[in-house]
Order: sequence, then structure tokens, then C-alpha cells
Amino acid sequence: MNDARPIRAKSGTNHEGTSAHNRRVLMDALRMNGALSRADLSRATKLTKQTISNIIDELEEEGLVSALDAVRKGRGQPSTPYALVPEGAFAIGLQIDRHVTRAVAVDLVGSVLARAEANLPPIGPSGGVALILKLIERVRLDLADIFEQSERRLVGLGAAMPGPFGIDAAVDDPWMMAAWQAFPLIETLSTGTGLSVRLQNDAAACATAERMVGAANGLDHAVCLYLGYGIGAGLILGGELYSGANGNAGEIGMALLSASGSPTPLEHRASLASLYQHLGIDPADTGVYATINALAQTDDARIESWIEEAVMDLRWSIHLIETIFDPQTVILCGGAPEALAQRLVAAVHPLTPSLADRRDRTIPRFQLGMTDSWAVARGAAADPISRAFDPSFAAILKESL
Repeated sequence: MNDARPIRAKSGTNHEGTSAHNRRVLMDALRMNGALSRADLSRATKLTKQTISNIIDELEEEGLVSALDAVRKGRGQPSTPYALVPEGAFAIGLQIDRHVTRAVAVDLVGSVLARAEANLPPIGPSGGVALILKLIERVRLDLADIFEQSERRLVGLGAAMPGPFGIDAAVDDPWMMAAWQAFPLIETLSTGTGLSVRLQNDAAACATAERMVGAANGLDHAVCLYLGYGIGAGLILGGELYSGANGNAGEIGMALLSASGSPTPLEHRASLASLYQHLGIDPADTGVYATINALAQTDDARIESWIEEAVMDLRWSIHLIETIFDPQTVILCGGAPEALAQRLVAAVHPLTPSLADRRDRTIPRFQLGMTDSWAVARGAAADPISRAFDPSFAAILKESL
């Protein structure tokens, strides 16, 4: 509990039929700010003290929040701060990429508790899905070893893979995972795990992670520029993740325009796949992440030349994102090795002038977010947590039906 800074929280509503939203508002406020008293929550959310007390009592009984030691402020009565209970809920996250699959388990506050990865066989979903189900089961068992009651507190499975979804693509197109997208993945995972499953693209998953525990935490308008095998953008608009009509919002890697005027898609030039090709590295190599990270820490001429070309397209991408979405910040995230990501962030400056150049700006126009090989899986795991506990218009609508 901290009285020296403003409390970040959405407004609740004291009208009937909105209890689900109010519960989510309180949990979101505790996630963003840490421990808060009932009075703090009432002031921040504009909910009555009685409403706050009723919800806190419910959440405490359900094991989602707990009371901390009372704190005395000045001469007044001591107040009791409340905080989220990390083991109040768990979720599983799954990343399916072209050459690898990863699974993680996270708790209510987004901490990774168990994880496992395996090379994805090139035979496609017919054989790959069996391996994936075994990977998920392994992570669930590891989680149960840590928390015996974890199974009954699992809120779902989030899955992420490269998009775009629902378009015609050649089976042998290296940029698309056509066979996997044609496969009934959600149904198969749901049947095989007994969990509620939702699929999103890898950029959206990274944005979910950034919103929950990363650079976008507490921001209502942020765009996460995802750099992986391909390129995408996760859109956080109005405090919620925006997916578009078909789950393909933010597929900026398919854009044909660029600063260099090349007619090829952006991700063919500035993605990790283009770097692998530039270096002659097999992306299926299990040590590819460490190899790129080590090279990026040297003055390797091949890395230098690729960065020089890539930042031209990244500058254009940032300018386009700022012009269209007017975000508070653009965050570079994804599976790029940290050393490479740091060099890209440094090299992309100075940024192209845009409407984001404001005298009152307190947040960088462009900043580094999560850049490790587990970012997508972690974001996929954060999605079920977000759907279960974060405030959203969908939750209000569902409550009113």
C-alpha cells in the first residue's frame, strides 16, 4: 500500500447486475498496484465502501485475495491492505511454432512455475499434437508437485501460434503453418486436456504478457511490436486486447510498404527468419537462440549489416503504428535474443518524426519489453488468467445475459 502515488484502477459500477465486472475491477487494481486497503479501493474504483467490503469478503473466502498486516497511517485507525494470492489460480500456456513447442504454467500474478519444451516433428499436426499433449501433461504434473491443489484451480489453457488465421496458403509455405491451421487444434486440445482452450496469434500472446507483467502493465493504449520468426503487432486498445474480426489484427509483417520501397512483405526482411537466412543458420537448430545472442554481443559484420537494413523497416513500422493507433508507447517484444533486441532498440533511434512527438510525453515512444524464447508461451498462459479475472466489456455483457 503506497499513498505517495496515484492508484491505477478502472471505475466500477454500483448498479445491479454488474458484480462480475466489479470483482474484476478490484482484482485488476490489486494486480497493477499491489496491496491496497478497502478505502484505497473505494476511492480508486468509485465503488461504495459496502460494495468493496462485500467483494473483498467473497474474494478472500475464495482464496483469491488475502489480508496483510494492518498499517497505521498517522493518527488514524490502522488499515488492512489486501493483496492477490498467487496460488489462487493457475493457467497453462502453449506455444506452437514452426520448429518448437513450449508449455508453461503460471499463477494468478503471472509468475512462471513450470515449463517444458520439445522440438516439433516435421510430420505436422497428426503426430505433433500427441507430443504437445504429453508436454502439457508434464507441466501440469510439475505444477501439481509444487501445489497439490493446482488442478482444481486451473482456469484454462491458452494456445498461441503464428497467424494469420483463416486464409488460403500453400502447405509448403515456410511463413504459414497451413497444416496446423487446418487442423481442429482447439477441439483436440480441449478433449485431450479437459480444459477450456482459446487460440491467438503469437503477437497477441506477447501483448497479453506485457499487459499482465511487462512494460504495458497499467497502460490503456500500447502496441507490442512482435519480433520472432515473423513480425506482428499485439494491440492493446482501451485497456483490452484487440484481435479483429478473424483474430488477425496486427499482422503488420504482411504489409508490403516500407521505407526502402521493397514490394516484399515486411517480415521477409526484418524478422528473425530473414536473419537466419542472412547468417545461413538452420532455425530448427536447438541452439539457435544462444548462437544469435552470442553473435549480437560481438562486432560480427553480418549482424551489423542485417541490423542496418532491418532498422529501416522497423522505423517505418513504428511510424505506421503511431499514426494509425496513437498508442502511449510501442514495445519491442517476442523471441528475439536479448542482446539482439537491445541493439535493435538502440539502432532504430532517432525515430521518424510522427504525431507521437509530444512535449508532455513521459513514456518513451519505443521501448524494450520481454524478449526471450518463453515470452509467447507465457503470454498464452496469461490469456486464461486475463479472461477469468480482468475487467472487460465482454464480462459485463455475459453477466447481463
